[in-house]
Amino acid sequence: MKTLIQGGRLIDPAGDFDQITDLWLHDDDIIDGTTLAAEDADRVIDASGCVVMAGGIDIHTHIGGGKLAIARLLMQDRIDDDARATARRAAESDYLPSAAVAAQRYLEMGYTVALEPAVIPCNARAAHAEMADMPDLATGGFCLLGNDDLLLTLLARQAPQAEINDYVAWMVRGTQSIAVKAVNPGGISAFKFGRRELDVDTPHPHYGVTPAQIIRRLARAVHEIGLVHPLHIHTSNLGVPGNIRSTIATMEAADGLPIHLTHAQFHCYGDESQYGMSSAAEQLVAAMAKHPNVTIDVGQIMFGQTVTISADEPHQFDNRHHASPRKSAIVDIECEAGCGVVPFRYRRRQFVHALQWAIGLELFLMIDDPSRVFLTTDHPNGAPFTAYPHLLRLLGDRTFRETALAEIHADAAAASSLGGLSRQYTLPEIATMTRSAPASIMGLSRHGRLTPGATADVTVYETDDDLEKMFRSPRHVFAQGRHVIDRGTYTPGTPPANTPNQPVHDTLIADVEFDPQSVQRFRSEYNASSTFDLNRLWIGDDEMHSVLRSRPVKQLTRERAR
Repeated sequence: MKTLIQGGRLIDPAGDFDQITDLWLHDDDIIDGTTLAAEDADRVIDASGCVVMAGGIDIHTHIGGGKLAIARLLMQDRIDDDARATARRAAESDYLPSAAVAAQRYLEMGYTVALEPAVIPCNARAAHAEMADMPDLATGGFCLLGNDDLLLTLLARQAPQAEINDYVAWMVRGTQSIAVKAVNPGGISAFKFGRRELDVDTPHPHYGVTPAQIIRRLARAVHEIGLVHPLHIHTSNLGVPGNIRSTIATMEAADGLPIHLTHAQFHCYGDESQYGMSSAAEQLVAAMAKHPNVTIDVGQIMFGQTVTISADEPHQFDNRHHASPRKSAIVDIECEAGCGVVPFRYRRRQFVHALQWAIGLELFLMIDDPSRVFLTTDHPNGAPFTAYPHLLRLLGDRTFRETALAEIHADAAAASSLGGLSRQYTLPEIATMTRSAPASIMGLSRHGRLTPGATADVTVYETDDDLEKMFRSPRHVFAQGRHVIDRGTYTPGTPPANTPNQPVHDTLIADVEFDPQSVQRFRSEYNASSTFDLNRLWIGDDEMHSVLRSRPVKQLTRERAR
């Protein structure tokens, strides 16, 4: 089917154009329509007075896996109360929606890709099974490494880099992932040996390796096996005043290799002021200028109830005393990681919470290049992803932001430089931060753009001075050419009539290579500490399709460096 989206303002930073023109779709592709006329279209969408962008891409959102199941069990009474209060189904909680509801809400905001950043290898099947219940929303997962027993053993004996590379590549391919994430590198494992804290240069109490060594070897492995997305790092000392020192030490530990610091707002604290906490946004921005190999996503907090979920078991253990309501779950996960679930309410009149809110906005506004800072709330940790439209209004409307600043804790407002920042995000900058740059950093060559040959992921927004209203409810959304949102009405995609068993969900993966013989050499070491055989981690393409009801879509990788 040919679709003509007519007369809209097309904003496509990847294609370097911002102009009023037509856009043509043919089935699931964007095509060159220069030789076509309106009568050639099977369907015409009037986009006059509208902005047309590629589908949004969220590079860090917790939407699949066992941590969500634990969180829902812990919070079920609150979810039920919320459902009764709002006359909605319990599964539709803002901060813990079911997979299907989460997919619908993403699509209703114009997002067509969402990436789960914490897939524990032994739980990868569960994560993919949950994300397969998200029709029309393409997903992908980041394989969680950096606290797994085998990797730490290899590092402790100073294994050759080639062996580390094979292990990382096998894990990525076996878990059907697109990237690698390290959470508090070495720190979660150290917690299991009785060590509560592990700074970047502190040796592990058992393995003797430091977080800096883990970061350096993993970042090199990620680069050399050809993954496009850099090592995705949740650094040491998350949420601790003064942790800017750990964040900068992490940058330096990468030795110039590309790295991505996630939910950087939580790693951007000084330890000054009468409250023992201050903003370190200026220091982080200055460090990024010094280290062009570093990108970040913000992990913006928004005021209200949420639930924090993290593999950073020691951090969540420390935070359990701040739970609201007063309950938590701290869980050990094999020899791979941990899981902590702590419900939390951010309050605008509480100094620390208000300063966190301001720090996130400072980062967005101080980093000039929108291709190096990404829109996230670390859903649901900082806030539900449904807060994105409100956040975009804060970034794009200085008057609205100043009004919000006046409503927070007065000392936090005074301690922040936010009031002196006049920058307002433009629509092209928003398109860069939420479309073209995420596609580029993830290696999604057919996403995040409106040029011929791209996937037909397209969002049509009605132009409005109120950016929250504009980005809350697009007029039309196409996901792989399927017209899933039509004037606010959601219609789930269905498989083609001649292939009823064909999944309508895509899993974006990296097709990396490894030496099978190398993997078999350390199989016995893995099995010595695990409760099951290493080979049981492997998820084949056939299993993804027939059992997990998802189609693996291999993304381009860089040429292998070794």
